[in-house]
Amino acid sequence: MSVSSDSAKLAQLNTTNEAAAQPAENTATSTSMPYLNNLASDVANSWLLPDGVVDVLFEDARKQEVLRYQLTQQLIGHGYQLVNPPMIEFTESLLSGASEDLKRQTFKIIDQLTGRLMGLRADITPQILRIDAHWGGTGIARYCYAGDVIHTLPSGLFGSRTPLQLGAEIFGCASLAADIELIDVLFGMINKLNMSAALHIDLGHVAIFKRLAELAALSDNDTEQLMHLYANKNLPELKRVCQLLPMGDDFYALARFGHDITNLLARLSETAQQDTQVATAINELQCLKTHLQDQWQCPVSIDVTELSGYHYHTGIVFNGYINSETQPLVRGGRFDGMQSGNQLAINQPREATGFSMDVSRLLAHTQLETPIIVLVDYEALSSVNQEQRQILLQQVESLREQGYRVTMPLNAEDRPSDMTHRLSFRDNHWQLQSI
Repeated sequence: MSVSSDSAKLAQLNTTNEAAAQPAENTATSTSMPYLNNLASDVANSWLLPDGVVDVLFEDARKQEVLRYQLTQQLIGHGYQLVNPPMIEFTESLLSGASEDLKRQTFKIIDQLTGRLMGLRADITPQILRIDAHWGGTGIARYCYAGDVIHTLPSGLFGSRTPLQLGAEIFGCASLAADIELIDVLFGMINKLNMSAALHIDLGHVAIFKRLAELAALSDNDTEQLMHLYANKNLPELKRVCQLLPMGDDFYALARFGHDITNLLARLSETAQQDTQVATAINELQCLKTHLQDQWQCPVSIDVTELSGYHYHTGIVFNGYINSETQPLVRGGRFDGMQSGNQLAINQPREATGFSMDVSRLLAHTQLETPIIVLVDYEALSSVNQEQRQILLQQVESLREQGYRVTMPLNAEDRPSDMTHRLSFRDNHWQLQSI
């Protein structure tokens, strides 16, 4: 709201009050209150954050920063190279090969220098693809990252539009060993956080549906219709549609028995059972499930109709849930990277797998050690001599290096509300006392 408009409104109010000529003080007050209420409302609205956008404050902000540091340090310790791509890129690289969902989640802006279209990243993984294409070479490469992403829409009813995304990717390895390494790294990280909740893993494998669609020569429309029915768990309608499709019994079996690999394999047609790609995918699911249960005692469910990343993922996919939350904490799976154009054939895919999580989602399930908050006694600070003050500064520095939070007050009223200790000057030396 501009100053000129404020002045105009005030002038209008004054004119109205003079014309009314009512001497009662309460009448003048009631006349001016609507403007004051509107002004307060305008100020409040200017401070209102968009839906899905929140401040992370105080202890939560400290906890988030500690989690970011601890998790990235663990990934670095496992041999993953830390990268920090920019928040904005030209859409030609940022959205190259991206799914329609990712394109819809990406804010677009115009570069004032070139006039070209840029995007604010909604996911960091596409940037890792670009980095690997330039720097990854031909061997196995490992990357990790942690940074803010921006979404045009929240994911879920109470989802954030500004998650702090942390993740890890392995490029250049096509075997299941890479997926198992990532799972082990993920659980190693989670277990060291002493979380108050357990992680449940939901496994899938998009290659099973993709291969069946190839064998049945399904059209794009039929494929999209099946995916829609799978997502809505609409078994009656799915059964009706499958009766009209080649290999329809196989597609119905995916939904009906896709949670039980042994039963699913028995229900598939002979053509599907004998296909090496289908058999390999089912074997990978069984191996990964066994590893999770044996190594991490983790509850595992399987859903081979989990195809939300169908146009992006190429093999194993997994979602990690905390307790009964409807939105996954961790998403991961196999995808195709890009080969470096100056070393290998252009457009030849480079095998990759990875996972990502929203660090902010961990705040409600983790606790930091209770901080020791120290206040230096203001009266003593104001009265000691220079030598005693120098000794104080050395002691304060030592306490801060040990992780204590020490406040040097600026006046007698300057004190943290949650202080636990006081640093006082007694018996000619500084003493730390609990409160």
